[in-house]
Amino acid sequence: MLNKWYTKYELATRLALFYTASALSGAFSGLLAYAIAKMDGVGGQEGWRWIFLLEGIATVLMGAITPFVLTDTPDRRPKWLTDEECDYLTRRMVAQNGGERANKEGQKLTLALLKDIVTDWQYYPMVLIYWSNTVPNYGMKFTLPTIIKNMGFSSSNAQLLSIPPYVAGAISSVGFSILSDKMRRRSYFLMIPQVIVVISYCIITPLSPRIKDYIGACFFAVILSNIGVYPINPGTSSWASNNSAGVAKRSVALAFILSLGNVGGIFASYIFIDSEAPGYPTGFGVSMAAAFAGIIAVVFLDIYYKRINKKRDKMSIEEISETYSQGDLAKLGNHSPLFRYTR
Repeated sequence: MLNKWYTKYELATRLALFYTASALSGAFSGLLAYAIAKMDGVGGQEGWRWIFLLEGIATVLMGAITPFVLTDTPDRRPKWLTDEECDYLTRRMVAQNGGERANKEGQKLTLALLKDIVTDWQYYPMVLIYWSNTVPNYGMKFTLPTIIKNMGFSSSNAQLLSIPPYVAGAISSVGFSILSDKMRRRSYFLMIPQVIVVISYCIITPLSPRIKDYIGACFFAVILSNIGVYPINPGTSSWASNNSAGVAKRSVALAFILSLGNVGGIFASYIFIDSEAPGYPTGFGVSMAAAFAGIIAVVFLDIYYKRINKKRDKMSIEEISETYSQGDLAKLGNHSPLFRYTR
């Protein structure tokens, strides 16, 4: 949806603002659950049931309201924009998509498009980059209160101390994304956070078996991990979007990458094994490996995109015109010689 409102170098910042909800929910969900659990016995229900009921009701209500308050595109003429503003937003998206013909062509959802997405191998390294977020993020999110309790803090204090790492992650996410949009580069601002994640696990992995003796260093590593993890999600989504030509391909490609990327969250929930506490060598080791894999994928894609762009730069407009019709160029999308990949 954000792809229909913002141009490619405005996107990362907006996605980061959206994804801060994930970081801030990590900061306050545990505290909220701790408070709701105090309702144990109210209405004859256990406290954990009230957590599901109250948070579920809030989610369903927001879902019911959303279709009436959230406008899909500027073409729908929302009341909070003038006609001139809607026209301006629409025109600049058409221009970014290569003009009226390419924009119209890019909105067609076909079986050929689905095949193109599944066989476009650039998306599979993107999945690895996404895993460098989901594996450390989900693993840490599920286990963070326990890690802090292993430092010797009570359950309530552990919930409170889980707030600073997530707040740091939210700030980091927005900060890196603003820089990424401003400099019009994605790879740098994915690689730097991934390196930060690796450093954080290099600190906590050897110290965690004696976590009570190194509380300061381990808590710093936890904060550092969140600073590194949270910029990766909006960075990957904006990079994949920037390098997918056409509204339909961007939408489906993002869904494809996110669906495969979220698989990382499934096995991330099993890597922190209770019997390995407080060292968690499997959890920390797999998280570090995911970050390393993400770094390799970023470097590989950056080099690949640079080579493709250089090759296309060598083609003159006359040569392109002789080889391709306007209709062919409109259908080729990111395979067009006129398309340049964002690095």
